[in-house]
Amino acid sequence: MAEKKLGLQTVKLKNPPSIISTSSIVGPKESEGPLREYFDIKLEDDLFGEKSWEKAESKMVREAVRNAIEKAKLKPQDIDYYFGGDLLNQIISSSFAARELQIPFFGLYGACSTMTESLSLGAMNIDGGYSDYVVAATSSHFCSAERQFRFPLEHGNQRPPTSQWTVTGSGAAVLAKKGNGPYITYVTTGRVMDFGIKDANNMGAAMAPAAADTILRHFKDTGFDAKDYDLIITGDLGKVGRDLTVDLVFKNGYDISSNFTDCGVEIFDLENQDVHAGGSGCGCSAVVFCGYLYNQLLNKNLKKVLLISTGALLSPTSTMQGESIPGIAHGVTIERMG
Repeated sequence: MAEKKLGLQTVKLKNPPSIISTSSIVGPKESEGPLREYFDIKLEDDLFGEKSWEKAESKMVREAVRNAIEKAKLKPQDIDYYFGGDLLNQIISSSFAARELQIPFFGLYGACSTMTESLSLGAMNIDGGYSDYVVAATSSHFCSAERQFRFPLEHGNQRPPTSQWTVTGSGAAVLAKKGNGPYITYVTTGRVMDFGIKDANNMGAAMAPAAADTILRHFKDTGFDAKDYDLIITGDLGKVGRDLTVDLVFKNGYDISSNFTDCGVEIFDLENQDVHAGGSGCGCSAVVFCGYLYNQLLNKNLKKVLLISTGALLSPTSTMQGESIPGIAHGVTIERMG
C-alpha cells in the first residue's frame, strides 16, 4: 500500500518542500485591481515589447521564472526541474520559455488548474528525493485566450454577465528540499467532473462541481474541516462558480462560507472594473498565490491555506462539436510550521 497516501486522492508529504521564493507579473488591468501592491512586475501594455500576444505571454513566463530563481539566490542551472503549462495549443508559452531557460522541463496541461498541478508534482518530486530545487510556473493572457477559445478581439462580441476575464499574468514559485517555509504538506489530486454545461461563457458553472468534489475529497481523506484552515481559496471560478461551490459543498455536509473565496473574485474590483463575473485563466491563481497569498503566509497573516486551482477542459474543437465542458480541480495545503 502507498505509504504516503491518505484515502482515495490525497498524499501527505513526509518531507514537505519549502516554497523559498515566488515571482509575479501582471498586465495593465490586473495592475489596477485591489492586489496591485503585491505583484513584482506590472506591465504598461499587453504586448510587453513583443510583436504578438502569444510572444508576450511566453516572455512573461520566462521573466517570472528567472525572477523567482534570482530572488532565491540561485541560478537556472541549480534548478533540477521546471513544471509548467498554459492555455495555448501545445503549451507554447511554457515550452518556448523552457527553450530559453534550458531547465529540464515537464510540460503540463490542466487548463486553469495548472498552477496547483505544477505545485503538486513539484512537491511530490522533492518529497520523493528526486530533486533539491524545482520551479512551478504558469501563465495566461486575455488576448491570446480570447483568440483561441472564443472570438478574436476585433470581432467586438457582446460578453454575457457570466463570462470571466482571463487574467494577463504569470506566476512562478521555487520549491526547495530545505527552507524556512511556508511548506506544501498535502496534495489532493482532482477527478474530471462534468455536469453537462456547454456554455463557454459560463466557466464558473462548468468548474464548480470539480472544485466542490476536490474540497470534499480533501476533507474526507485528511479528516480536516473548514475550521482547520485560515483560508480556502479556489483559483478561477469567479463569483458565479464561487457561490455554486459553497452550495455544493454545503449540501454534502460542510460549511465553508466563512473562510472561502476565489482568486478570480479577489484580483479585480468587480464593482468598478469591467470583468463581469471575475477573473480566470492559469495566471489567475498563479499571480494571486505568488503575489498576495505568499506574502500573507510569510508575514504570518495566514498560517494554513488550501489552494485549489480549477480548470475547464475544453477546446475550440470540442465546443464546435457540441461537447460539454469537463472540469478539474487540484488542491494543495500550504502552511507555516511553528
